[in-house]
Amino acid sequence: MRNVRAVLVLLLLAAGASMPAAAQSYPNRIIKLIVAFPPGGPVDVMGRIIAQRLSTTLGQQVIVDNRPSAGGTLAGRVVATAEPDGYTLLLGSAATLGIGPALYNNIGYDPVKSFVPIAMVSDVSYVMIAANHAPYGDVGSLIAYARKNPGKLNFGVPNGAPPHMLALSFKALTRADIVVVPYKGASNAITDMIGGQIDGGFETTSVILGHIREHAVKPIAVIRPSRLPALPDTPTMIESGVPDLKGSSWTGVLAPLGTPAPIVDRLRAEINAGLKSPEVMERFAKLGAEARFPSAQAFGAFIADEQQRLAAIIRAAGVRGE
Repeated sequence: MRNVRAVLVLLLLAAGASMPAAAQSYPNRIIKLIVAFPPGGPVDVMGRIIAQRLSTTLGQQVIVDNRPSAGGTLAGRVVATAEPDGYTLLLGSAATLGIGPALYNNIGYDPVKSFVPIAMVSDVSYVMIAANHAPYGDVGSLIAYARKNPGKLNFGVPNGAPPHMLALSFKALTRADIVVVPYKGASNAITDMIGGQIDGGFETTSVILGHIREHAVKPIAVIRPSRLPALPDTPTMIESGVPDLKGSSWTGVLAPLGTPAPIVDRLRAEINAGLKSPEVMERFAKLGAEARFPSAQAFGAFIADEQQRLAAIIRAAGVRGE
């Protein structure tokens, strides 16, 4: 028995000695979390929540570095080509790992093979919304109106973003003759919807709940398996007869391929612990966000599925990056 214990101790010591010195001392300098969107948006907000929490638990500053360009692919390229030492991380999303790679050529990375999934962070539901003047109050009447009045309804969506994909997918699934109008950003689309220039669209709960509560726009349906607690009277798309419409605003942290496993494991443990903290749970609740805790393997499989799903929508619609 003593011999067995001695062998185990030696193995543990050998494992520690074989671990790269950089991994043992990690972190000893500032960590950058690269975000593919400008400050203030829903993905950026998630990034800052995680960065603040990690700064406390790791004992080293984690800063958000916003790199909005080329449909989110600039941020992906920055991280994919960075030194795999745990000091440059990506806050991945559908834009960076699904839509951007399908819209643009020669982006400089593979959305699945260039990264190591660390931890999924959040999942925020989308809501189909309508202007108060819109001649429909539910999905059924929207579809009926669009078929009887082809080209009369306008949906405003941020160009190349997940709401754009949702609008294209909804149009294809329902054969509703809706004009999809791309905007530079969500705020411009919402302003025009409130002002009566467009009829509807899709947006995350984190962005639109305040406008709904102020009765500036009206909710039509939520895209999730069950009703949203914050909007108990708004049916799901499944209840509304469009069960195949899928999509959410998800985020997760990834590292460049080749990042040492001990660093990845520590980051995963710290992020998951942070997501369970009362402070983060309270902030997520205000944003209508839900924390997610899949394994690294499951998160990687999810990213691969999302990339294929979104690429299929883009191919079918014939959309190209500008």
